[in-house]
Amino acid sequence: MGRYRVGIDIGGTFTDLVYFDEDSKEFHITKVPTTPKSPAIGAINAIKEAKINFNEIDILVHATTLGTNMFLGQEHLLPPKIALITTKGFRDVIEIGRQRRPKLYDLFFEKPKPLIKRRDRYEVEERIGANGEIITPLNEEELCKIAKEIKNKGYEVVVISFLHSYKNPIHEKKAKEIIRKLYPDVDVITSHEIDPEYKEYERTSTTVVNAYLKPLMSKYLKNLITSLRNEGFNGKFYIMQSNGGVSNIKYATERPAAFIESGPAAGAIAVAYYSKILGDEKVIGFDMGGTTAKASTIINHAPLITNEYEVGGEVHAGRLVKGSGYPVRFPFIDLAEVSAGGGTIAWIDEGNALRVGPISAGADPGPVCYGKGNDKPTITDANLILGRLGDKLSGGALTLRKDLAEKAISKLSEKIGESIEDVALGIIRLANTIMAKALRIVTVERGYDPRDFVMYVFGGAGPLHGVELAEEMEIKSILIPPSCGVFSALGLLLSDCRVDKVKSILKDADEVDEEEVENIFVELIEEGIKEVDGFEEIKIIKQIDVRYKGQSYDITIPWTGNLEEVINNFHKKHEAIYKFSSLDENVEFVNARVTIVGLLTKPEIKYNEIKEYVPKPKCYRKVYFSNGWEETPIYNRDKLRPGATFEGPAIVEEYDSTIVIPPNYHAIVDGYGSIRIERNYSIKEKI
Repeated sequence: MGRYRVGIDIGGTFTDLVYFDEDSKEFHITKVPTTPKSPAIGAINAIKEAKINFNEIDILVHATTLGTNMFLGQEHLLPPKIALITTKGFRDVIEIGRQRRPKLYDLFFEKPKPLIKRRDRYEVEERIGANGEIITPLNEEELCKIAKEIKNKGYEVVVISFLHSYKNPIHEKKAKEIIRKLYPDVDVITSHEIDPEYKEYERTSTTVVNAYLKPLMSKYLKNLITSLRNEGFNGKFYIMQSNGGVSNIKYATERPAAFIESGPAAGAIAVAYYSKILGDEKVIGFDMGGTTAKASTIINHAPLITNEYEVGGEVHAGRLVKGSGYPVRFPFIDLAEVSAGGGTIAWIDEGNALRVGPISAGADPGPVCYGKGNDKPTITDANLILGRLGDKLSGGALTLRKDLAEKAISKLSEKIGESIEDVALGIIRLANTIMAKALRIVTVERGYDPRDFVMYVFGGAGPLHGVELAEEMEIKSILIPPSCGVFSALGLLLSDCRVDKVKSILKDADEVDEEEVENIFVELIEEGIKEVDGFEEIKIIKQIDVRYKGQSYDITIPWTGNLEEVINNFHKKHEAIYKFSSLDENVEFVNARVTIVGLLTKPEIKYNEIKEYVPKPKCYRKVYFSNGWEETPIYNRDKLRPGATFEGPAIVEEYDSTIVIPPNYHAIVDGYGSIRIERNYSIKEKI
């Protein structure tokens, strides 16, 4: 058994590494710049920078943005040549999509281009009925002709998506067998294996997205694991999924569409884990990095999950615009994301108004103060000018140039006739307004009052903005976890192995009995157990998608084994979400879902005894707040012991982040090393 457990999160700007030393029982962290053209190099560099031996790594868990980058059109990421074979008459299903206009009044709106061009889509005579009966047998002669054409044109991947194959996949199985026999080198992906649910467009789209990513993900993971092995790594390797669970390489290469949002998912898992040990029932996770800011909701120590996502879609004010991307039906942690990170650029529009984003300076060249050639001011430059950042980052590895930041922001101040400080403060306030929209999406739009929540703030830039952002949302308590700048990477070490299985039911509740549903679950569990083999302890979660008959959308309800109880729970949840329910409406069971969790041993997070004391700052500097410049104490987080209590204004600096505590707030360090910040309420405010 190796000595280290390592988590590596490749972000848009930095690659973060957290490792746990089994001998010392201590966590250690490292940050290195991301290498966008070859992210695997950044991962290897991070391990070398951490100065740990590759052959002593027991478990390595990795989060990647590769899937997202493919849909953002990153250079050097070329899509494979894909063919689609579908039921005669359904050639254009991925182009027609749904009657949904993301921009209702935009006369020039264009739907996203199909991932497979029409000339690469083929039809074959066959038909399965809605109940699974064979209406028209598969025309094998016609399919053989298509297979020969596919071989001659040199397609890398073939997608097979037949009508109602979720009910009866016999034709898809036969078609796959025929094509593989005639063209052994091609990768054949069938829709019933990837997404066995009803709705032809969504099922086909999910399978196509999976095929689109599969060669890229396979190549990337193969190269990464080869590089790791060449360096001496011989431990276990896992990849983070968008649902917050990890999986092995085999599962990742077969279902790469399930890994598109793996980095942000790791952050939500870390929040869920800490909320449990700290006893916070309702938590907002807020993650602000170098490129974007993300928000998630954690209720009773579990993040909210959605079963459908759109990749490559447009994000408006943190909200994914439905109909602007490509639907994928895999479980995703419910996230809202906005273009507001440390590297987000500030600018003046044609109306002479200050604007922030959405363009980012990214990892290269980065903010102006990095001194790498950028001359466009960013949020990081604004924080530096206001004294909220010191002149060093990453433990002194990066020197910040305040003179360059002032020069860049002075260009904006000259245009709008404001002082440099007021422009910098305006940039911060605009960024906070943008990020507040993401917080409202994951709370108010989900039926929750943000004032009932604690906000966990992390990411390299998050603690610079967290308290002021919470104040805008009237959130009373803010928690900054230890190693907050690499908190998502820490989440990789706090995750379990997870496999999700689903099967369509599509029957009225009074047409099924408990035994029938249990038999479906037995079938799904038998399939899923094979993919989490090797774990001593396994947890199984059974759920049912339920709706009122005639509805297009359903609600996922825990399966208790009692039909009447499940139906009653559905009525209650429908009432909670939509503020109405109806006992007179027929209830329909849509899908059965099983989540199989292989429990991984977690590193122990130490608790230390709290002894209250007032710490001494390491120095003072002037910091600009809403009331102007204030002489502000600067603390070194590494020196703050559990029980340290101090008042704002204050700045707390650490290797991977900087925490801003405005006036009228106080902070205390808890036994786990987290800093909890709360407002100093007057008697009048408390009443």
